[in-house]
Amino acid sequence: MLFTPQLESSMESERSRPLRRVKTAARDLFTEPLAWEQVASGDGPVELEIGSGKGLFLLEAAAQRPQHRFVGIELAAKFAHGAADRLAKRNLTNATMLRGDAQKFLAQVVPDQSLVAVHVYFPDPWWRNKHKKRRVLNEQVLQDIERSLIPGGQLHFWTDVLDYYEHICTQLMDTTNLAGPR
Repeated sequence: MLFTPQLESSMESERSRPLRRVKTAARDLFTEPLAWEQVASGDGPVELEIGSGKGLFLLEAAAQRPQHRFVGIELAAKFAHGAADRLAKRNLTNATMLRGDAQKFLAQVVPDQSLVAVHVYFPDPWWRNKHKKRRVLNEQVLQDIERSLIPGGQLHFWTDVLDYYEHICTQLMDTTNLAGPR
């Protein structure tokens, strides 16, 4: 790829510009493994969001339901730290943002029947067949979600990819006792 000198200099200035600093970082499960009590301390029902991205759901839900505790987990450090910073700026102490692997977190940290809801909104569909193994919702994760939900707890899953939706519905029916879509 060829660049004109003018483009190169504008790119140089972009690269040399410091990244936006966050005042409150997400708790990083890769460097600081945590126990469930450290993540979801306090009273009230607990909800988990997998793949929180910029934290928009967490911000709104935590503000609307202060009696609930919310835990968000995001793999991408930039988004996890940004979401934690937004939560801190709005003084939403009933929400915790984590950076880490949601699959490991569910399997190793979240206790049985500890969540009233799990939220997964618009996860990456990983279109190519060889990449589908990277999808956040797989058979093991769905079983861990079922295990971690209280009786009557809910899984909220939204996608705009029909193939992914049908695949998850089939997996839910085949591998769990969770009720289907409403």
